[in-house]
Amino acid sequence: MNRRSFSAAIVAGVAASTLSTRGLAQTLAPGVRNVVLVHGAYADGSCWSDVIGRLQQAGLKATAVQNPLTSLADDVEATRRILALQDGPTVLVGHSWAGTVISEAGVDPKVSALVYVAARAPDAGEDYGALAARFPTPPASAGLVKANGFAQLGEEAFLRDFAGDLDPARARVLYAVQGRISDTLFASRTTQAAWRTKPSWYAISTKDRTTSPELERFLAQRMKARTIEVESSHLSLISHPDRIANLILEAAGSSRT
Repeated sequence: MNRRSFSAAIVAGVAASTLSTRGLAQTLAPGVRNVVLVHGAYADGSCWSDVIGRLQQAGLKATAVQNPLTSLADDVEATRRILALQDGPTVLVGHSWAGTVISEAGVDPKVSALVYVAARAPDAGEDYGALAARFPTPPASAGLVKANGFAQLGEEAFLRDFAGDLDPARARVLYAVQGRISDTLFASRTTQAAWRTKPSWYAISTKDRTTSPELERFLAQRMKARTIEVESSHLSLISHPDRIANLILEAAGSSRT
């Protein structure tokens, strides 16, 4: 091969490589832009406010579900309604009780990844109460106040055991807006375990007095989740919003440093 032919071959090879790279870039899915956040018991959608602001700053579209907390079916339906509004792949995030909700609703084709924040993560049909009984009983359980078929945390338990690392003034505001749960809510069983088929992330709260940290570690290990530990109360999404937002960004493929 002469020099001119060799040079032409090099140019052709570079051009083909460039075209191949461009084609690959066009076929790869872009970073996920949608995040749906589901709150747990004794809370409402506003508990995600600090995380939402950080996700929006990173360029993601974030939407919080307002769970009725009347039944698993009702909460799943509320989550599915919000998922139906998303315009593409979506990271589905659940805190506390909402881990049960996203385990059921997360099989939706739009869901690209699951993020559990100090959350339940039952297997399909599993008796979660029996599973939790194998681990230390968290102090918050003694603070439930029941009336007329619904329950909430009493103020002392809410401030000490649910939101123990928050400023008391803010914790009292959260106490005032907490969702009341149906007495039968926690007895519900899922028919799906989305974490068995979807990539999953988990944030363990090491100072949690509402869900046993040992149980959280078991659940994270069982689902083989990408896991972080946060030195936090049950409300790490409020006391450590940067850590939680960054975990969600990682699940979205848009991790920021």
